[in-house]
Amino acid sequence: MEKITKYIFFSLLILMFINGCSSHNNEENTTNENIFQYEGTLIGDNSAVINIIGQLQHSEEFNEVSLQTETEPYGMTLTYNEMDATMIEEEYEETAIHNATFLFALIDNAEWITFVFENDEYRITKEELQKWYGKELSEFNNEEELKSLVHEQLKDGNKVNQLLN
Repeated sequence: MEKITKYIFFSLLILMFINGCSSHNNEENTTNENIFQYEGTLIGDNSAVINIIGQLQHSEEFNEVSLQTETEPYGMTLTYNEMDATMIEEEYEETAIHNATFLFALIDNAEWITFVFENDEYRITKEELQKWYGKELSEFNNEEELKSLVHEQLKDGNKVNQLLN
């Protein structure tokens, strides 16, 4: 009888462990897959804007957002805390371009974004970024396609400097 009890207890323990691992894995996948649920968001929708930012690069270091919704052109300022990175300026530039790309693709009426990092600040307009890519960002409806576009453009350091300077 004691062997059976140990066997049942051990089996239940393994099942709980497996179930816990699989539910955590599903939560991560759901979060990453759903960023385009915010497609068509307007800049005045604070909670949607915050949810988008929460799924972008360096969301852990994100500190605050200030939305400019009083007069056109509408935009926002995102402030980040200090980042742990070896190539800090390059990381700031990559984060600004990546995050601006997703924000402009998902937020219909955003026209400019200012990124404020510890020692750097970048202002990117939707018009400049779309010219830089040679594509309309609103045409994208898939996270992987958009990530691929960003990754391809970030390979050319001269092109990055052209956009940000």
